[in-house]
Amino acid sequence: FDDLKAEFTRVLLGAGLPQEKAEITGSLFAENTRDGVYSHGLNRFPGFVEGVKSGKVNPNVDPLLVSAYGALEQWDGNRGIGLLNAEFAMGRAVELAREHALGCVGLRNTNHWMRPGAFGLQAADAGCISICWTNTTILMPPWGASDKRIGNNPMVVCVPRKEGHVLLDMAMSQYSNGKLEVLKRSGEKLSIPGGYDRDGNLTTDPAAILESRRPLPVGCWKGSGLALMLDLMATVVSGGDSTAT
Repeated sequence: FDDLKAEFTRVLLGAGLPQEKAEITGSLFAENTRDGVYSHGLNRFPGFVEGVKSGKVNPNVDPLLVSAYGALEQWDGNRGIGLLNAEFAMGRAVELAREHALGCVGLRNTNHWMRPGAFGLQAADAGCISICWTNTTILMPPWGASDKRIGNNPMVVCVPRKEGHVLLDMAMSQYSNGKLEVLKRSGEKLSIPGGYDRDGNLTTDPAAILESRRPLPVGCWKGSGLALMLDLMATVVSGGDSTAT
């Protein structure tokens, strides 16, 4: 773990991240990999570095407070590092909860937060129950449709526990895109159908689902509806863009 974290940090420093940001970001990527979430750890790291080098991710900015309403705050991520923006937002939510008994932070204009469960665990380590989610770009067809219109918005619920925190970290698709990519690389099939192939047939082949871009919503119409509602709530709370825009 220490070697992996050090190598991540070295590469991030070379990509232009300041020392402290490189160390925290490298640690988060290493922790995701350590916990077996390769899809949002080592496998996503090259894409993240490319995002920094291309200017999509700005490593030299911090979140900016937009508005505050007691227990609710809105922040602008300034297109900064998604992992650090999310860590900051959860930390701020914990501070608000200590003051108001609950805290809610909406964050807009940010980048990919990688493994969302990391920030549920962050809240649990502080003794707080957390619910967090994001909207996404258009990634999934609504139930019964052939064209993509909604996101597969990940959602996290985490409850602190002395014997080990209880964490739910799930996408609104039966399998996240990252998981499909991992299974495709390893040549494995899905245990249950996870989407459609180009001919509209349900399939357990992750490559066919990635090619068709038609993953199956978790719970069919229920997951489709939940993805839509999470998008609407994220848009309102953060004041940011919806999946449709």
